[in-house]
Formats: sequence, C-alpha cells, structure tokens
Amino acid sequence: MKKTPLYEAHLRLGARMVDFAGYLLPLQYTSIVEEHLAVRRAAGVFDVSHMGEFLVRGEEALAFLQWATVNDAGKLKVGRAQYSMLPNERGGVVDDIYLYRLGEEEYLMVVNAANIAKDLAHLQALAKGFRVELEDASERTALLALQGPKAASLLQGLTDLDLSQKRKNDVFPAQVAGRPARLARTGYTGEDGFELFLAPEDAEPVFLALVEAGAKPAGLGARDSLRLEVGFPLYGHELTEETNPLCTPWAWVVKKEKAFLGKEAMLARACRERLVGLVLEGGIPREGYRVLSGGRPVGWVTSGGYSPLLQRGIALAYVEEGAEGPFQVEVRGRAVPAALSPLPFVPLK
Repeated sequence: MKKTPLYEAHLRLGARMVDFAGYLLPLQYTSIVEEHLAVRRAAGVFDVSHMGEFLVRGEEALAFLQWATVNDAGKLKVGRAQYSMLPNERGGVVDDIYLYRLGEEEYLMVVNAANIAKDLAHLQALAKGFRVELEDASERTALLALQGPKAASLLQGLTDLDLSQKRKNDVFPAQVAGRPARLARTGYTGEDGFELFLAPEDAEPVFLALVEAGAKPAGLGARDSLRLEVGFPLYGHELTEETNPLCTPWAWVVKKEKAFLGKEAMLARACRERLVGLVLEGGIPREGYRVLSGGRPVGWVTSGGYSPLLQRGIALAYVEEGAEGPFQVEVRGRAVPAALSPLPFVPLK
C-alpha cells in the first residue's frame, strides 16, 4: 500500500483510512455529509496526491497531444487548462484527464491514479512517431484540492498573489504559506476552488496552513458525493475502454473537426445506450443496480448515492437508447420510482 506525504497528518486529524487505487487515503474525518456540506457552504481541502502527473515536452508536443487527446489542445494558451480524454483505437476511453499548458512546448497532464501505468504505456507507444519527451512526475508531485465558495478568500490570506485576477482553468506559479506551488483554478466538486501542485515535502505544511485558515479536511466519501451531485464522471464507472464519449453528456469534449486516435471508429459506433441522471423517490441507488421500465431491465446504475443538498438518492445510469419512462431503480429487490433529471443535479458554481 502506498502512502501520500500527508499520511501522518491524516492520522493525527482522526481520518478513517481506506485503500483507493493502491493508496491509503482518508475516506472521512468526521462524516461524509458534514464534509460535503462544508465544501458546498464554505471550503474543504482534499489530499489528491494519488493522482498521476505526466510532463509532455518538445517541439512536437502540441501535435502529439492533438493526436492523443479528443479536445483541441491547440486552443490552450500558456497558463490555461482544459478537460479532455485519451481515446483508444476502438473509439473508447483510455482515461479522462486534465491538460495544463505550462510553456510554449511544455504541458502537464493529470490522470487518474488507477490508470497511471496504463496511461503512461499508452502514451509512450503513441509518442514514438513524434519528437516529444514524456516524463512521469507522479512520485515527486503532491496535489491538494481546496474547494468551496470561500476557497479563494481563504487562500488569498496565504499568498501575496492577487487571486481575483485568476479565471477558471488558469494555471500559474505562486507562494502559498511560504512554499512554492503551482496553482490551477480547477476542481472536481462543481464549486470554485484551486488545485495546488507541490513538492512532497511542502504538502503537509501547506495542508495544515489551509486547515488552520478554516478549510475543513474532506475525504474520498465527500469527494465522490460532491462530483455525483454535479454529474461529473468517474473513470471505471461512467467512462471505460468500451465507452463511446459521444453517447454521454461529455460529448462536447470531442472535437470532430480535428484528427485523433480512433476518430473514425468513434464516429461509426451507434449509441445503444445513453447516460442519464435519475432522482429516486426513496432508497439509495448504488453501482450496478438495474434500471427498469415497464417491468423490464433497460439499463444500469454507474454511480449512485445520497445527495446532501437534495436529500434524495441520485444516480448516473446508462439506459437503452429510445427507452421511455417512467423508470424505476431496483433497490434491494424493490422497484423504486426514479425521475429523469437534467445534469448537473445541482448548479455548478
């Protein structure tokens, strides 16, 4: 089991630790609902040092990324970031990623922890046709996520940089609590906030400074319920190697006007299912539960749980293309009525 640089700090703060993608990480410190609401109403801080970080450099870095990702990396100016995906030859998804342009010929790619080795091998194979250098910087990078409506004002007290001038998806260097960091106005909760890239030895001092300034430590439980409320995907659930992203709410990320790996296969694949949001009238949906219509199975839940804001069970689910409601979700043998909901379930900030 791997440990992040904050492992001892988590124990001192009373975290309940669990295995996630081979790392010991906090599931919760107090309660998932309490941590969830702290992020929605004020500010919370997450240890996401398990995520992978790759540096992409060289004169053909942009050409390589245009082929290796579905979004248009050519639109990224230095100091800007975008959400994207790594496609495979079949038009499926190797991983969903965030891409940051650090310099004219230098990019940072953040990938999911469980996919680090797979993604690196995939990218290395693609890179053989380009003048580009790939570096796995995961082990020497710690990552914190400060999220919530008070995140900017809280962080402003720990840096001399004027954060009011920074927009969503900006990435920039800064000093935080006297430590060098790279900040990005990005996150995975639907709230305003910042992700802080740090050297491992600087992670604990900065984390504790954020906590002392008023950020509530939050664990994986709240991170999952927060992303579910705003309808963000989790790789391995909503997105897989077999998923056609054009059949999901994130089809916007695929820029059809450019060439990329697997484009023809992706465009040729029919959408047999579509991903939808469901709000239940009772019970809590979980991954794998069946979605019913007219008494027959028409789909399955990919992610489900309790929404502290809506105080209802909510789910992301694939249902057959053309299937019409009313829908039910089979919860422990009981067919619970489920209404279609537009995504996100709660407004993005």
